[in-house]
Amino acid sequence: MNVTEQDSHHKDLHTLSFSELLQGINTEDLGVALSVQEKLYQITVLCELVHDSMQKGGRLFYMGAGTSGRLGIVDASECPPTYGVPHGLVIGIIAGGDTAIRKAVEFAEDDTKQGFRDLEEYAVNEKDVVVGISASGRTPYVLGALNTCREKGIATGCIVCNPGSVIAAACNAPVEVVTGPEFVTGSTRMKAGTATKMVLNMITTSVMIRLGHVVGNKMVDMQLSNDKLIERGTRMVMQSTGLPEAEANALLLKHGSVRKAVEAATA
Repeated sequence: MNVTEQDSHHKDLHTLSFSELLQGINTEDLGVALSVQEKLYQITVLCELVHDSMQKGGRLFYMGAGTSGRLGIVDASECPPTYGVPHGLVIGIIAGGDTAIRKAVEFAEDDTKQGFRDLEEYAVNEKDVVVGISASGRTPYVLGALNTCREKGIATGCIVCNPGSVIAAACNAPVEVVTGPEFVTGSTRMKAGTATKMVLNMITTSVMIRLGHVVGNKMVDMQLSNDKLIERGTRMVMQSTGLPEAEANALLLKHGSVRKAVEAATA
């Protein structure tokens, strides 16, 4: 039996108060970051693989079913506004298609052929990296896609939460974060989902930093898509150039990004 399917350490949940339930959930969550910490070397290998691929014109694909697929889509969708990269650089794919983002599509994860078909819609090729996300480490939709990628010379990675999984064995750069039994038995949207989100954050954040989309500790290529971000960008231009607020704001709006505004001011 997979570790993620083992019986919860907490019994008789239906008899507990909110305080007791929340304490139990929090107790389990406290160990997630430590589980991730134990696999930093695996995450490093995957990050290096993705970074090298992108430097050569490749893309990053996330593939998963259910919660795993949704988490990949969330991470992919946040890269363009945060780092100013094209929408096609990081792509999230979920079993069952876009409908499955909000509503489960029955048995979509059990199709071993559909995963690679979905990748083919994006003309996946040897420059790209495909990362399978599966708490169980055995989702057929993901495993089938990764096996086909390997046959075609496409680099692969994964994020799984069970040791010794078939998906990890199918990858060039596996990440196996073992989070243990869930508070509610088998509910991998909890600890496994939290660990997955943490690893996804680490991958795209570190890769985008190394690609030059962060200067110092600032997101200099972020999209100015709302008033909050314009205010943040204005402060960043002020800090970098010493300009007063009004001039920094005008320069930012004229050039459309912090990077370009600072370059214009210091040219």
